[in-house]
Amino acid sequence: MRERDVVVAAQRGDRRAREQLVRAYLPLVYNVTGRALGADPDVEDVVQETMLRVVRDLGSLRQPESLRSWVLTIAVHQISSHQGRLPTVGLDQVPDAPQDFEELTILRLRLSGERRQVAEAARWLDGEDRTVLALWWQEAAGELTRGEIAAALGTTMAYAAVRVQRMRGQLDRGRAIVAALAGSPRCAGLAETVTGWDGRPAALWRKRIDRHVRDCPACLARSRDQVAVERLLAGCALVPVPAGMQAIAGASPSPPRGDHGPSRLRERPPLRWWQVSSRTPKWRTRSRRRPLRSWRRPAPWP
Repeated sequence: MRERDVVVAAQRGDRRAREQLVRAYLPLVYNVTGRALGADPDVEDVVQETMLRVVRDLGSLRQPESLRSWVLTIAVHQISSHQGRLPTVGLDQVPDAPQDFEELTILRLRLSGERRQVAEAARWLDGEDRTVLALWWQEAAGELTRGEIAAALGTTMAYAAVRVQRMRGQLDRGRAIVAALAGSPRCAGLAETVTGWDGRPAALWRKRIDRHVRDCPACLARSRDQVAVERLLAGCALVPVPAGMQAIAGASPSPPRGDHGPSRLRERPPLRWWQVSSRTPKWRTRSRRRPLRSWRRPAPWP
């Protein structure tokens, strides 16, 4: 069945079609959200909220052919909303996560060499550039098109190209920083520059280290012959969805069939995650009292 037919069936209330769409787009949403938020511990919550909105608002999609860009638009909106709710702190003040998305990318995809450096360089990007990188990473891997990136960012293709180019400039500088820090032995100037640094990426240390790397021939030589990022990311697979999140895409077990005792009643299947709303159920907002009968105010005495 074509994707358009699946979307139409899901809009008409087909449960299996909805589950099929969730299974198809959960890995993409997880990778984009994870790479955009990095070490944020609420990545899984943002992914689940995105998929909830996708299923809930699927009926408002007028063009089923644009489902991918529509889903990405919702994901980018959720990412931006989450970043806006975070307190304004430096990169070095963000609480430690059990394992950031870059480390998951390196371990699960078994990245090494310059591919590993690209993943580590993403830690030095700001929030907006990380969102652009998350989308462009999928374009370089062959999962997205530039038009879908522009639609997700809510801009034109020309301005999307400008944002990608600006992000790539910051990413290349991050790659140079990673290569210089990984060098052994470090040059004396770099060792003096990072005195007092705790090893966590931060905007202030990015400026200091980048200023030294650009002016140091020894540090620049470590990143002089780097391969273009597009070639490194071509065909790069998606990071697998964690086992704890696969319940979002998994179907609930079907009710048992046959005779189950004297009552012969089938067990009611449990609600799926998208059927559970954060709003107060209607039955709780209604009063159990009978409504008063309508009455008229008596006419005044003559």
